[in-house]
Amino acid sequence: MHATLVIVWLGTAVVSVLDYFGLSGLHHEGARLLADGGISEPRWQAALIWSGLLADLLIGLALLLRPGRASYFVALFMMAAMTIIGTALQPTLWLHPLGPLLKNLPIAAMLWFLLQAHNATHPLES
Repeated sequence: MHATLVIVWLGTAVVSVLDYFGLSGLHHEGARLLADGGISEPRWQAALIWSGLLADLLIGLALLLRPGRASYFVALFMMAAMTIIGTALQPTLWLHPLGPLLKNLPIAAMLWFLLQAHNATHPLES
């Protein structure tokens, strides 16, 4: 479970970089999604894409290098924040056939499980 979450976050960061530079084969899908959500200014698109991919990278590295209460909690919080932002910008992503927002529900469950398991095995750790 833990390893798959590391792969999700690091993989998302890599794919976001590739898409930003037009190397993903998706023709700047991130920018298109933001434009469809009402954010058409290229500078804002770049800022949001880079902020998101840096958050994904840092979370992936934290999960890889420092698994524990803090990294699980931050990952859960950021996943929730990104889901809320995605819902606000593109609510139809909940109905997308590949489920880009629906997939966050099992990710949340895995993070919650890992957080609870860590708390049970390390009750005095802050």
